Amino acid sequence: MLEKLKKNNMLPDACSCHQVFATDCSDSGFTLLEIMVAIFIFAIIITTVFTSYNALLSGNETADQGTAPYEMAKNCLNRMTIDLESIHITLPPGYSTPVLGEPPELYRIVGENFESQGVSFPRLRFTSLAHVSFGGKTKKGIAEIVYYVRASGDGNYVLKRADNLYPYKPFEEKAGDPVLCTDVKSLTIKYYDQDGTAYDSWDSDDEDLGYSTPIAIDINLELAEKSNSLWFKTMVKLPVYREKKE
Repeated sequence: MLEKLKKNNMLPDACSCHQVFATDCSDSGFTLLEIMVAIFIFAIIITTVFTSYNALLSGNETADQGTAPYEMAKNCLNRMTIDLESIHITLPPGYSTPVLGEPPELYRIVGENFESQGVSFPRLRFTSLAHVSFGGKTKKGIAEIVYYVRASGDGNYVLKRADNLYPYKPFEEKAGDPVLCTDVKSLTIKYYDQDGTAYDSWDSDDEDLGYSTPIAIDINLELAEKSNSLWFKTMVKLPVYREKKE
């Protein structure tokens, strides 16, 4: 029977069977070279994606660092504006001129200059309804607020804000006073009377000023940014003021 099938070419010989089997096996898989090429291409794609992602994150971080001083200055001046727009002063007939030897008026406005490590900065003292509570306290009232600048220990200066409710004790700087702004290079505060005249200092108990309070306060803040300076400015018109006493 086998001989008959061979004669009729219906049964392939052993050699032809081997060749068919070998051809089928070579077409059903991948060679080592093909696998290595695929891994190489995959590595290039992963490296490109990672590099792009890292560059994107670095760009965002640089942008955040660039806007940080502006956000800090904005928040600082906003806080000062809120405090000054909530200022509390004594108006006539409740106000009486100070008497020599007696304590100064509680709700006075005092702007003067002080030196910190040889650099002159203004200090502003006033009273305001914009008291900020800390430590879970919910007390409200008329707060004595003081803005002052001090060295931060790293060669820079910081602007701080003291906030104390009555009774007002003689002012003392505290380590716990909140910092409004860091990297302060200069700070200028000017006071305007009802005639529009600007002053570098103010004392509402001063006879030369007619025991008056300013009608507006101008604030100029300069921040150190590497080798450059960033300037910020605002003017606050006080909601109430005491006119000069004739």
